[in-house]
Amino acid sequence: MSKFISKKMVSLILSGIVILAVVLRLWQLGSVPPSPDWDEVALGYDAYSIIHTGRDEFGNFLPVVLRSFDDYKPALYTYLSIPTVAIFGLSVFAVRLPSAIFGIISVIAVFYLVQELFKNYKYKDILSLSASLMLAISPWSVQFSRVAFESNVGDCLNLLAALFFIKGVNGRRWLLFLSASFAGLSIYAYQSEKVFTPLFVFMLALIYRKQLLKISKKYLFLVIVFGLLTVIPMLTYITTNRAALLRVTGTSIFSYQTELLKNSVQKLEQDRANGDFLGLILDNRRLTYATTIVSGYISHFDLNWLFIEGDISRHHAPGMGILYLFEFPLILLGIYTLLFGEFDRRAKLVIFGWLLLAPLPASITTGVPHAVRALNFLPTWQMLSALGLISAFLIFSKTKLVVLKIKVWYFIAIIFFLFAAFNVTYYLNQYFVQLNYYDSEFWQYGYSQAVDEVKLLQGKYKQVVISDNPPLDKSYMFFLFYLQYPPSEYQRTGGNESGSFTSHHSFGRYTFRPIDWEKDSFQRGVLYVGSPKEIPPVAGIKTIYNLNGTPAIVIAGT
Repeated sequence: MSKFISKKMVSLILSGIVILAVVLRLWQLGSVPPSPDWDEVALGYDAYSIIHTGRDEFGNFLPVVLRSFDDYKPALYTYLSIPTVAIFGLSVFAVRLPSAIFGIISVIAVFYLVQELFKNYKYKDILSLSASLMLAISPWSVQFSRVAFESNVGDCLNLLAALFFIKGVNGRRWLLFLSASFAGLSIYAYQSEKVFTPLFVFMLALIYRKQLLKISKKYLFLVIVFGLLTVIPMLTYITTNRAALLRVTGTSIFSYQTELLKNSVQKLEQDRANGDFLGLILDNRRLTYATTIVSGYISHFDLNWLFIEGDISRHHAPGMGILYLFEFPLILLGIYTLLFGEFDRRAKLVIFGWLLLAPLPASITTGVPHAVRALNFLPTWQMLSALGLISAFLIFSKTKLVVLKIKVWYFIAIIFFLFAAFNVTYYLNQYFVQLNYYDSEFWQYGYSQAVDEVKLLQGKYKQVVISDNPPLDKSYMFFLFYLQYPPSEYQRTGGNESGSFTSHHSFGRYTFRPIDWEKDSFQRGVLYVGSPKEIPPVAGIKTIYNLNGTPAIVIAGT
């Protein structure tokens, strides 16, 4: 099969796949999804602030970690957004563009990674193109490439680190420096990478230890030092700032001991009362933690999650999982083929090791399975799908059964590709057409329209009060973003006195606090922006609706 494809043809097909990836990731980027979520506006405003002042919203000079919403997230994505915000202005498109670019890079990188892993496989060109195509159209990849998800950048950096590591140990030694730098940078992209990347690098070093031992110790030492220099700022921050790991500890299962161990404590009391020695062992809190972690890990292989439902609405298209249904048989066949096929043992270990490591960071957190924290699964599922596709072709093409003078495998191939085409078409409709209608409320829709209305009306009022109660929590950042409020002015007068996001914010004429309409309606000269639960729509000057017609934000004056 591969011998019929020339290098020129491979390049042309790859170019077509990349163009497809570009279209799927850039078309209507600023309007699908219909609104940025609070993390996106925070990342964008911090980039805007650094451009104008060299400091983030809190006045920290070129921070390694952003305090944003007391979330303390690695700052790499904000720095990647600086060029796009500088060129396109502070807009949704500009903030999402870096993620889209890294999604496109991943599609290209997986082609070359498969080429490297299966260099002795006679169908490597077809396999590489198939893996690249699978990633280009992947619902999981498209979903996270079109939103400012830092995890998408981290996943791409790990993919590049693997590619250049394998190329480096196979001959081009200088590429090991690139591998080390990409692995180091991934630590600055997303919290999960702090767990995944060191384990991933260790796994690669273990698999390719024979090749590494052939490289001079001085050269390897320089590569290691180079990689460590990349991560020193982050390591310094983690060891000197107690708040650095607040997000990690906040989502960890160990932070929910009371809830998690409630049943265990009750059972232990009964075991002690009954003298049940076996029960004391089985109901031990350590075993409870272990089973919770194992359960969280296994949940990421739940077929319902992968192929049918996904998790929260912002992580998948309506009515879709995060992988295509047609991929399921291909993945199964791909796993079987990789296990028992005559492939390089190292390629097998890399793909299966990658697949098994990916859910580890998410398994110790709450709310599992979690598509963001487990994004490092990409591109393993797509590589297995591609391998299964080729295996299926090779198996069925050898079938000699004929019906009506037509080989049966032709019918099978036609039925499969018609189903796959329907599956892809359905996904594209669900994402680009239906998502805005069904899920706009989950994307904090309405802030852009609310800010436009407030700008028109605020001249008639002495003060503007905006709710910061759910679902309008973190509303101050949306107003900073859409008003393009001067960062220097906000750093000088904005924020809150206590430094805690549980207190109220204010800047300029804007105050952000809960609204009690029964009391606030008696104030005079105040413009209120709140949810329909706080302000009766009938009392409002303007009601902003979600795209499905339900009220989202109510603006009222007194």
